[in-house]
Order: sequence, then structure tokens, then C-alpha cells
Amino acid sequence: MTNEQIWEIALRQSAYDCNCRPEDFLSDKHVVTLSKKHELARKYLPLPFECDMVSYGNNIVAQTSEGLVGVVTDYISRYSYAHCFETPNIHVLDDMLRDYGLKVCFMAEYFLPDVNALAELPCTYETRVLHPEDLTELYTDEWSNALCKERKHLDVLGVGAYHDGKLIGLAGCSADCETMYQIGIDVLPEYRRQGIACALTSRLALCILELGKVPFYCAAWCNLRSVRNAVKCGFRPAWAELSARDIAFVDSFNKQLKLR
Repeated sequence: MTNEQIWEIALRQSAYDCNCRPEDFLSDKHVVTLSKKHELARKYLPLPFECDMVSYGNNIVAQTSEGLVGVVTDYISRYSYAHCFETPNIHVLDDMLRDYGLKVCFMAEYFLPDVNALAELPCTYETRVLHPEDLTELYTDEWSNALCKERKHLDVLGVGAYHDGKLIGLAGCSADCETMYQIGIDVLPEYRRQGIACALTSRLALCILELGKVPFYCAAWCNLRSVRNAVKCGFRPAWAELSARDIAFVDSFNKQLKLR
């Protein structure tokens, strides 16, 4: 699979997710669409969105509800596309959404592999490729980034690192859509900074490509450890995404995080 094919697949997937055309992400003008469900969209997306913005670095494709078209169009018209995804401008969006019972919630950067840079990195520990039947006992807090207990049926492959038979690191991938598998990674705290995450992530990415699927990786801007892992493995920034959710949902989510 070439880099060009990977980008074409990613753009097509984003078009399913955002109810638009792949070429809309390459335009120099913003695009606003009405959000709707699509059978080929990423399975974890709570479609339809009230407000969701995606940028591949050229413009913003914003999907929204009919009642918020004017609000979202107004916001993305005020600032450059990059500034729309950062403070202090996001506070303006929050103010605009408050009367509709919404608040900015998730923001993340997504990465795609560069096939010219992607290579299996070494690991000083034993590694094993794991299949769904090997993952059944691993849905614990230790491996909550690599696996998702709410969507176990989507976890299709993993690569584990072992020290004297003990699992110390795990990269897992979920079949979030038909053509693209998302990678998550966890390493036990006492084994970090030894290159385990890079070794597992890179090997899993290559396994996904061998299946004819595109691996993709997601990280928060501030999670520098995760971003460094992606870049070291041969992933490159591809798109950014911001979504708003009900205020009650955001407040509840924050309360759950505080209790952890």
C-alpha cells in the first residue's frame, strides 16, 4: 500500500464520517454539512453530531445540525482554520454553543503511517502477536488504551511484550471502520522509557497493513509521550478533530475522570 492510497482511504473514510466528499477536505474554503448517520462511518462516532469540525490542514469541514448551521458557519468564518481548534478562540465557540446546551468536548490529532518511514522497531523483551481469543482476560484498567471493553467485538489484533511470562506492554487495534484500524498502546509504568511502546506499535501497524487495512493513531495535542511514540514509529499528523457534546455529558465525563 502506498502513501497515496492510504491518504485516499483516509479521506474517503472522513467523508463517510462527515457527510461530505473526500475532496472537500482539500478545498481552500470551509465546508459545512448536515450531520447524519452513515453505515460506513467510524463505529464509535455518536452520529449525528450537533457540532463537529475536521481539518486536514487546508480548511475546516464542519458537520452540524440544521439548527446550528448558522452558529457554526459564523464561528469558522471568524478565524483561521488552525485558530478555530485552539484557545482562546474555543472559548468563543463555547459561548456560542451554551444557549443550545452544548460545550466543546473532545479534541484530538490523528496520525497516518508513512510507509517510507514505518519499520518494525526492536524490543528487548519477548513479543507475541495476539488474536481475539488471547485478549479475553485483558479488559482491565491496565490495558484500557489498547483495548475497549465497551466494544470488545471490534478488537481484532494485538501485540504484547512479556517479561518472564508477565505481560508488560500491549498494543491493540480495533476495527473502527471497514478499511481502517485504530491503534492503542499501554505499557506498565515500571517498564516505560525502554522503547516498548514503539516496538509494539510499529509491529502492530505492519500487521494491520498486511491485512490490507490502514492503521491510524489518535492522541491529544498535550499527550507528548503518545505523539512522540507515533512519530518515532513512522506515523505523521494527518487530521485534527473537535466535537461538542451536551453539557450534561461533558460534566459527567469530567466527574468520572476525577474519580479515577
